[in-house]
Amino acid sequence: MAEAGQDHAPSTTGEFRYISSAMTDLAHIRNFSIVAHIDHGKSTLADRLIQLTGTVAERDMKDQLLDAMDIERERGITIKANTVRIEYPAKDGETYILNLIDTPGHVDFAYEVSRSMQAVEGSLLVVDASQGVEAQTLANVYQAIDADHEIVPVLNKIDLPAADVDRVKEQIEDVIGIDASEAVHISAKTGLGIPDVLEAIVTRLPAPKGDRDAPLKAMLVDSWYDPYLGVVVMIRVIDGVIRKGDMIRMMQTGARYGIDKLSVLRPAMQDIKELGPGEIGVFTASIKQVRDTKVGDTITHEKKGTDTPLPGFKPSQPVVFCGLFPVDTNDFEDLRDAIEKLALNDASFTYEMETSAALGFGFRCGFLGLLHLEVIRDRIEREYDIDLITTAPSVIYHVYMKDGSKLDLHNPADMPDATLVSHIEEPRIKATILVPDEYLGDVLKLCQDRRGIQEDLTYAGARAMVVYDLPLNEVVFDFYDRLKSVTKGYASFDYQLMGYREDKLVKMQVLVNDEPVDALSMMVHRDRAEMRGRAMCEKLKELIPRHMFKIPIQAAIGGKVIARETLSALRKDVTAKCYGGDVTRKKKLLEKQKAGKKRMRQFGKVEIPQEAFINALKMDS
Repeated sequence: MAEAGQDHAPSTTGEFRYISSAMTDLAHIRNFSIVAHIDHGKSTLADRLIQLTGTVAERDMKDQLLDAMDIERERGITIKANTVRIEYPAKDGETYILNLIDTPGHVDFAYEVSRSMQAVEGSLLVVDASQGVEAQTLANVYQAIDADHEIVPVLNKIDLPAADVDRVKEQIEDVIGIDASEAVHISAKTGLGIPDVLEAIVTRLPAPKGDRDAPLKAMLVDSWYDPYLGVVVMIRVIDGVIRKGDMIRMMQTGARYGIDKLSVLRPAMQDIKELGPGEIGVFTASIKQVRDTKVGDTITHEKKGTDTPLPGFKPSQPVVFCGLFPVDTNDFEDLRDAIEKLALNDASFTYEMETSAALGFGFRCGFLGLLHLEVIRDRIEREYDIDLITTAPSVIYHVYMKDGSKLDLHNPADMPDATLVSHIEEPRIKATILVPDEYLGDVLKLCQDRRGIQEDLTYAGARAMVVYDLPLNEVVFDFYDRLKSVTKGYASFDYQLMGYREDKLVKMQVLVNDEPVDALSMMVHRDRAEMRGRAMCEKLKELIPRHMFKIPIQAAIGGKVIARETLSALRKDVTAKCYGGDVTRKKKLLEKQKAGKKRMRQFGKVEIPQEAFINALKMDS
């Protein structure tokens, strides 16, 4: 702990000098997040701020320091919002504590952004000075405005030849509607202008509010599982003081714990004795049950605690569902353990158990989008070493029955008999696409092909902003990939759920050798069912290995087959042993083979390899 009168400047050698919250009044604390579109330089700016303030020793510095997961570093994206505490000796002679949260940019991780916003008072809005305002810039800045943040615009990449600072400032003012006249000009890569960012944080962002003498009130911002420490909980203290050894209570779950370890993130955990109002830190308390730490919960002292909990966070609404099954059924318990730990780490991920005739025991999981699904699947496979099968992604449909009841359909295999159904409603989204003018025609065609309804088309400089009403199930398959390929990667896309609307939707079943394969069932629009069915049958014909008997592959709606392919049999040459002699002998052998094949088809079991499931579901719709 730093003594009174000690020099508080951060040491450039990386050694830690902690300022006690008892000595730091709230006026010397700043809590802020960095928000931006994908690839506009959030994580690089965080690296420069950490480097310039000497928070981490030079020898320990690396690019994207806060992106700790392998998958984040490989894909070059931020998935988890990460926090670091920085000490900064400002020009006014005072030393400030800065709590920085680096947030994701992708639409699938918007829940991480909204949660982080609740824990801080201000935001740095990073905009690429060559690309300008993108779809996720808009989405994330509106979340910051909703959280009542003070926003400081930061123009990054001003060293690029294509940078156009004046145009981008004008765009920020026109499209977002915030004053950009005092925007900070930087190059996060080279370090140009970083001291100006630190001064802007101290002078332009508000200090937190809080009462040190009030009962403890702390917000549970995040939690994750550590194999050595158990559950690690991140909190933002609103009122009161939390100390090592305190007995605390979670207000939502009523669980009680004693604080074992209290730390701040720099970005590694460093122990402290207490956290006061306005501060962000983590604690461990020998928490064994993952379910006891609900994100958004209020933490208070067991005795003399507060009576009024914080409002908490709105629970996230999953929009894409799919089944996750272990390739080896013996891995089911390991998969359950992995999913529980990941759900703790990612509050926007939901799951429940399900069984499938083809795939055995598994889980029906809910995600915020297809990238979210891919990331969770990759994390389970890497971090827990479990091979998975993923079923076709689907969305929640509202099925209205003729008797007046309503069902929420998560899995197309559970669709009730079509004769009992009155009508089906599907979720619709409002999609905002920003695209350079020359690719506009391709984007409009793509949206029309996906049953989209155009709502708006405006121009911001040389780029068009298109707003479309689209069915979500047409977007979850491969819309984002198709959009990127038709626009050579220049389009940016963001969406929000708009509600449900009735349409002509039917359940398409896939039958292999007259047996329905529930893992390949999907909901399709009636007008496109034949096309989808044909594509699925052709794909499966390539993927299923040939057997000793003929295998019909069919796509059906109810009792009506709409597409069919036949996988021909492997034929053993039974007449090879006949040398000369009467032709009736050959005929007899062939008739015997034919009868055997007929019987084999009747009782034979078609083995569909796991790769066939995975590749059939990757079908380009």
